[in-house]
Amino acid sequence: MRQDLQADCGSCFGLCCVALPFAASRDFAADKAAGEPCGNLRGDFTCGIHARLRESGYPGCTVFDCFGAGQKVSQRTFGGTSWREAPGTAREMFAVFPVMRQLHELLWYVEEALTLPAARPVHGELRRMLAGLEGLTDSAADALAKVDVPAVRAEAAALLARASELARAAAVPGVRRDHRGADLMGRRLRGADLRGASLRGALLVAADLRGADLRSADVTGADLRDAQLAGADLTGCLFLTQSQLNAARGDATTRLPAGLGRPGHWAQGS
Repeated sequence: MRQDLQADCGSCFGLCCVALPFAASRDFAADKAAGEPCGNLRGDFTCGIHARLRESGYPGCTVFDCFGAGQKVSQRTFGGTSWREAPGTAREMFAVFPVMRQLHELLWYVEEALTLPAARPVHGELRRMLAGLEGLTDSAADALAKVDVPAVRAEAAALLARASELARAAAVPGVRRDHRGADLMGRRLRGADLRGASLRGALLVAADLRGADLRSADVTGADLRDAQLAGADLTGCLFLTQSQLNAARGDATTRLPAGLGRPGHWAQGS
């Protein structure tokens, strides 16, 4: 994946720590309103507890990924001038960031779809979608704030679903399970054969997927918080993100797709 779709916190004005809200819960130790700087944000836009977020009650921060939107808004859209240097830009900057984040996430998915040989019949449409998304991300702040994100996501989702179907059919011919949007929270799926399954948007919180075969499954937007992945085979999983892995529980026997890393906290069983 392109470097500019990977978060570069050193080039960002701490936007995820200010623009987005969070509520006191198992994921966050305190309440914070949108536009209010997190109490752990330092003057240089670094996090004062970054090395111990989980232990400090902020595991939610460890699974967030802006897909490079933070540095794009900070350095390109607003020309490298921070909201602290120009307070008058703060409201607009904070409003633009979540829009850019969603556009960058779609760029990440579209670029992955373009790497799937079996999805070649829709590569032309994917390239046009890619160009359109890139054009939107290069827009001025006022234009970005007006982007109809739900409409853009719906158009991209339909195209990505077609690419997914082509790729999964090539990898796993025949009948494949369809769990799109299914509520599988806490479900016992240990050792399940989910090869080529569609798990798009599925709720898999705390699901037992130990030893499950998820090869070539589509996990776009699946909620894997606390899902047990020890011994599971995720080889070739479609649209699996690092943040999804960071939210799950795996171990040294979990097989991962190329390009994704094994979260450090897995080895500690947390």
